[in-house]
Amino acid sequence: QAHLVESGGGSVQSGGSLRLACVASGITLGSDCMAWFRQAPGNEREGVAAIDPDGTISYTPSVSGRFTISQDNAKNTLYLEMNSLKPEDTAMYYCAADTHGGSCFEVAEYNYWGQGTQVTVAS
Repeated sequence: QAHLVESGGGSVQSGGSLRLACVASGITLGSDCMAWFRQAPGNEREGVAAIDPDGTISYTPSVSGRFTISQDNAKNTLYLEMNSLKPEDTAMYYCAADTHGGSCFEVAEYNYWGQGTQVTVAS
């Protein structure tokens, strides 16, 4: 059984930075889609950044240029570097891996999820 464990969340001021990490066990990252999602209270879970099996990286427009997704295969870890954070980035952030073969940005496609890490950005 695969497990994903996120860390790195916290509270920062607007304009600050955080680096999230997602350590995987029981699954090898990189063989399928990997992604970061986020969910704010009252909102649906949305895709933030994803890496396709061929290595193509995609971002949702609101974070493009501020967030960077990356992976360390040796550590079986997925990262999300978040810079120039804004209050609207406040949410629970989840990593996800291994899809049913569909879009890397579709919540319903993923088989494995982490427990989430909270990111709070104060104005």
